[in-house]
Amino acid sequence: MTTPEFDLILKNVRVVRPHGNVVFDADIAVKDGRFAKVAPGLDPARAKVVEDGRGRLAFPGVVDAHMHSGIYSPLAEDAVTESKAAAMGGVTSSLNYFRTGQYYLNKGGSYAKFFPEVLKISKNRFHVDYGFHLAPMDRKHIEEIPMLIEKHGVSSFKIFMFYGSHGLHGKSDSQRDFLMIGEDERYDLAHFEFIMRGLQAAREAMPDKARQISLSLHCETAEIMTAYTKIVEKDKSLKGLAAYSASRPQHSEGLAVFIAAYLANETALPNINLLHLSSRKAVQAALMMADVFPHIDFKREVTIGHLMLDTSSKAAEFAKVNPPIRPREDVEFLWEALLAGELDWVVSDHACCRQELKIPRHYFGNIWMAKSGFGGTEYLLPALVSEGTKRGMGYNHMARVTSWNPAQRYGLNHKGDIAEGFDADIALVDPASTWSVRAAESPSTQGYTPFEGLEMSAKVTTTFLRGMKIYENGEVLGKPRGQYLHRPTA
Repeated sequence: MTTPEFDLILKNVRVVRPHGNVVFDADIAVKDGRFAKVAPGLDPARAKVVEDGRGRLAFPGVVDAHMHSGIYSPLAEDAVTESKAAAMGGVTSSLNYFRTGQYYLNKGGSYAKFFPEVLKISKNRFHVDYGFHLAPMDRKHIEEIPMLIEKHGVSSFKIFMFYGSHGLHGKSDSQRDFLMIGEDERYDLAHFEFIMRGLQAAREAMPDKARQISLSLHCETAEIMTAYTKIVEKDKSLKGLAAYSASRPQHSEGLAVFIAAYLANETALPNINLLHLSSRKAVQAALMMADVFPHIDFKREVTIGHLMLDTSSKAAEFAKVNPPIRPREDVEFLWEALLAGELDWVVSDHACCRQELKIPRHYFGNIWMAKSGFGGTEYLLPALVSEGTKRGMGYNHMARVTSWNPAQRYGLNHKGDIAEGFDADIALVDPASTWSVRAAESPSTQGYTPFEGLEMSAKVTTTFLRGMKIYENGEVLGKPRGQYLHRPTA
C-alpha cells in the first residue's frame, strides 16, 4: 500500500484569491502545512484526510494586523481566549501592538529584558500564529531597534502620537507615569523624529529586509484633543459617542497625518502605515500626503468597528475607542474610500476589555469614565463579507484587504494567498448564512460586544491553520498550535 501524497485534500470549495476578479471551483491539497496543489478534481485517494467544503468560499486565512492581546487582561489569559475568538472569525495570523508602560506587563525598561518575557508568556498559548509590533517609548528602545529586528524578528514599530500629553481614555496630567519613562525623557515630536531616523538607519543596514520594515502611527493630536475635551465636557447637549467624537475632532486626525508625513519625508523613511483612519478628514489628509510625498509608501488602515458602527450606536460607552466611532457621514466616506481601493487593509483593533473594567455599572451613561477599546476580531471577516457584499465589494478585494496586503507589508511572506508554497491557512465562509451577533457565543472573555444584535449574512464555518482544523461550527478545536512569526519570514 502506497503512502498518500498529501496530508489533506479539501474538496468542493470556491477559492478566493487576493488577485484578479474571479472565484473558481477547486480542491485544495495540503502537505507539511503548506498548500501543495490547487486544482479541480483531485483524487481523494491521494490524501490521508479528506474534507468536504460543501461549496463554501475558501478565503486565505485572515491576517488581523492590529490586535492588542494582553492590554487589559494578563497576556497569559488573553493569548488563549482572544486567539480562540480570532480563530472563530477565520483569523490565522494575529499581529499585536505591545509596549512598555502601564497596561500590558506594567513595566518599563529595555526591550532586551522586556520582550523575551513577552515571548515566554506567549509560547504555546495562541491558537493562531502570532507576532508583535513594538513601540519605542524612550531613547534606549530606539537603540534596540536593530536587535529587535535581527534577533527577535520584529519588523514593525509604532508611535502613539497623542500619548505625550493626552491619556489613553481622555485628558491626563500624569503621562510620564503612564508611559513609565525617565525624568529626562520626553514622548514628543522630537522623539518621533528620532524613532524614524533610528528605523531608517536600521533599514539601510539591512537591505535584504528593508522592504518589509515599517513604522505605524496612531494619528491624533494631543493638544487639540485636550482643548476640545474641556469644551465638550461643558457642553451638556452632547452625550455618549457623539460627545467623545467631538472631543477628539476629525481635524485632529488630519493634522497628525500631516505631521507624521512631513517627519517621514524629513527622515527619508519610506514605509509608513497610517492606522485606523476613522474620518473623511483623516483619509483625505492621508491621500493628500501621498500626492505631496510620492516617494513615501503610505499604507492606510481602517477597522471593522469604524466601518460598522456610528455615533448613534446603542452600544454607547461599550463602543468607546481611539480614534472615536464617528457620525454616519464619516462611515459612508470610509466605505467609499475602501471600495475605491484607497484603504489598504481592514483590521479589528481587538482589545478585549471586560465589562467591569470597561465601565462599572454605576458609571453607565458617562462616556468619560469608560475605558477605550473593545474586541471584535471574530466579526472582522463575517462583517466585511456581509456589509461589503451589499455595497458591491468583490470577494477578491476582500481577500486582498484582510490577508494579502497586511501580510506583504508586515513580512509574512508565507501568508495571505491560497497558492502552492504558502501556509495552508483557510477560512471557509458560507456567504448565505444569516445570523445575529451575540457576545455569549464568542470564546472571548469580554462578555459584551458593540456589535451585539447586528445582522450578518455570511459566517465563518471552519478555520484551518497550516492545514490543521482549529475551528468548526462554533467550537475551537484542540490545544493551542500558534507559532511565533519571526518577520520578515523567508
